[in-house]
Amino acid sequence: MDCTLTARIVAIGASGSQGLEDLRNLLAIWPVEMNAVIVVVLHRPSDQQSFLSEVLQKRSRVPVVVADDGNPLHRGVCYMGKPNRPITLGSGRRAVLVDGAGNRFRNRTIDLLFKSVAHEAGAAAVGVILSGALDDGSRGLAAIHDAGGITMVLDPDDKPRGMQRNAIDYDGPISFVGNLPELARALSSLATADTVAR
Repeated sequence: MDCTLTARIVAIGASGSQGLEDLRNLLAIWPVEMNAVIVVVLHRPSDQQSFLSEVLQKRSRVPVVVADDGNPLHRGVCYMGKPNRPITLGSGRRAVLVDGAGNRFRNRTIDLLFKSVAHEAGAAAVGVILSGALDDGSRGLAAIHDAGGITMVLDPDDKPRGMQRNAIDYDGPISFVGNLPELARALSSLATADTVAR
């Protein structure tokens, strides 16, 4: 199923083992009725990179695949980059894999993804930060907010290593803060709103 202009682009950023577990849990309760492409950047140890999509696929309600550079992204699928090549969104909603080894984007890969999604998807962009991301993603959330998109953050009080509270501006770029089931319900309500709008 091709990604159309009406599909939302949901960008998810997380970090470390806690971020991986939160991502697994979110994909296990993902609202499958949502007309969306899911794109993930996960800061992760190198020993998990080669089998990460298989680990996530075991509990996910949507297919999880490793993207190829330049391939079109399809709704109803969760995409991630290759080892040491985080993913961003390019024109025509195609995957762009960035060389993450030793470049200036290495520590801001979530921001890089979110900014590309804001640029390409505008108001159809959704940014979600899960635990362990420190402040990588805070600038990208602001970009999605400024583009008219929706931003969500896993409640930092709900996790020991959530995004630093000082990186979350509740009066600015964050649309919703909640635990994983609350995030899933908020995403599901977007699916309902999209259905009503058509």
